Amino acid sequence: MNTREIRRTLAAGVCLVSLCGAQDQPYIVRPQVMAPIRSYMAPTVPPIRLTNSNRLYSLIRGGNLYLTLQDAIALAIENNLNLEIARYGPLLADAGLERAKAGGPYRGVPAGNAQIASVDSGLGVNGSTQSAGLSTGGGGGGGGGGGGTTIQQVGQITPNLDAVLQSTVNFSHLSQPQPLQVLSQTNALIQSVHTYNAVIQQGLLTGGTVQFRDYEQYLKENAQDNLNPAVGPFMNVAITQPLLQGFGVKLNDRDIRRQTINTVAAREQFRAQLLNLVVSVINLYWDLVGARDEMTQRQHALEITQKFREDTKYEISVGAIAAVDLPRAEADFASRRQDTVIAQNAVRNRSILLKEALSHTEDPILEAAEIIPLDRIEVPDTVELAPLRELVATAMAKRPDVLASNYSDQMAEINLAGTTNPLLPSLTVQAVTQDRGVAGSPGPGANPYFVGGYGTAVGQVLRHNFPTNQARATFSIPIGNRVAQADYGIDQLQFQQSKLSSQRDTNKIVVDIAAQMSALQQARGRYIVARDHRVLQEQLLEAERKKSAGTQTYNAIMADQRALIAAQLSEGNALTSVAHAQTALDQVLGLTLEKYHIALEEGLGGHVGRESTIPDLPPATKEPPPATKEPTATEKK
Repeated sequence: MNTREIRRTLAAGVCLVSLCGAQDQPYIVRPQVMAPIRSYMAPTVPPIRLTNSNRLYSLIRGGNLYLTLQDAIALAIENNLNLEIARYGPLLADAGLERAKAGGPYRGVPAGNAQIASVDSGLGVNGSTQSAGLSTGGGGGGGGGGGGTTIQQVGQITPNLDAVLQSTVNFSHLSQPQPLQVLSQTNALIQSVHTYNAVIQQGLLTGGTVQFRDYEQYLKENAQDNLNPAVGPFMNVAITQPLLQGFGVKLNDRDIRRQTINTVAAREQFRAQLLNLVVSVINLYWDLVGARDEMTQRQHALEITQKFREDTKYEISVGAIAAVDLPRAEADFASRRQDTVIAQNAVRNRSILLKEALSHTEDPILEAAEIIPLDRIEVPDTVELAPLRELVATAMAKRPDVLASNYSDQMAEINLAGTTNPLLPSLTVQAVTQDRGVAGSPGPGANPYFVGGYGTAVGQVLRHNFPTNQARATFSIPIGNRVAQADYGIDQLQFQQSKLSSQRDTNKIVVDIAAQMSALQQARGRYIVARDHRVLQEQLLEAERKKSAGTQTYNAIMADQRALIAAQLSEGNALTSVAHAQTALDQVLGLTLEKYHIALEEGLGGHVGRESTIPDLPPATKEPPPATKEPTATEKK
């Protein structure tokens, strides 16, 4: 994908976000003031969201939270805290792109700035001394030179692409002893110095810089100068351009191109997190459905066992059976009661996990609500899976982690230019054109041409009366060049390593798809066997009921009833396994969001457009089928 396509994708994404409720998305708000001032005011970042959406409370009725699977997914998108944290990833990528467009070193890598001397050559006693080449570098009235500490950054640093205006104003009152009075004609040279220095510099994507300087110095001293007080302005334009190391638009805009790709990659990474969240919610939902079904079956088994225990007590009281059968009935009842308690705890734990995925923070209303799932697991009679090769192609085109990995490879390849170019020697050319002017109040022997004020001196500058043109070439070559060679080798090796890792991940995707296809087929096979077994147990129980009444037949009926409940539990577990296997296959193919109609923009905005309504008669809240009616002791007699 080239840069133009990426920009079109971003533009389309912005439009869709604006249409899908992006007002809820965290974003940076720039100050609403005029442009020159706006750039120097801090933007506003909205506070974090720690409240649940209204959808959650609209689904609570009578202390119960009625949930369809689609509503559970919608609540997770709107309220899940991990997804809320992930929403900042694309925003950070956008901010990184904005910073890359400004150029300069990476964050945490400062650039050195040289100090500017305040002595104007040829103006006053000290300026004349410097102009004559007699200065030893310690003259008064000037600031020393120095540089800031820099941290090395591997690869060429992009020039600062935002123009920088730097202005310095200096007012000084200086007193200097004069052992040699040839120039100053006084024992103590007293000077009043005002300097104004303004520099504007613009970096270029070619690697060069353009700099304009406007400088003025006002000097008044107690010496017998031809011009005193005097002003000495000058203006110059300097263009610096590297021709080998650091040269080229493709080199210097690599971070912009990389960050442009990274904005799309960040959205794919967010889509991967969104997909994983949806998969997690789906599994938690079906786990809760399965746990509630098991709890219903356990309660049904407990009711049957309790009735069996009561009938056993009655049979013993009338002498129909021996008292030795009572401990067996009591043990069976205790076992079924323990199974029921375990099933109830499982439902409670599944509910807690699902509630945690659906909410930002602890909510007393949600805590007290019981989740009532409204959807049931449905297994189609037949499932036709495409050939493995087609499914792999689908996964490579749909899976967000695969797309994000491809973007990472593109960014790594772009970064290679950062260590390829430093292999070259350094050749920099600089061209400077400067115009100077001098004017002031006349002293003994003053030239009338220089008599005047600041306007006279600026007029000399603008008329190019005293031009100075310079050209400079600097060549530097490291002997051995081992650092650049090592950096280049490290980057190339890491890039080759990443390509091998990508191929390994592709191979793993093929294996995962094949494994999930097999897992789905096996789960369906186990479910079909469990379903058929449950049907046979129902038929067996029905056949036992048709036999003549009697203690032996009654015990056989109870045994068949327990076997039927075990078959129903096995069928329920197999049904949940099928749902998990289908969810896992959709996940490995990257089809989960598409299957459940979840758009990336809904995830980014934290708002699902589809409204939720509670059905008039929730299917999951219907009463479970009544326990099988067994003959009473009186009927048996």
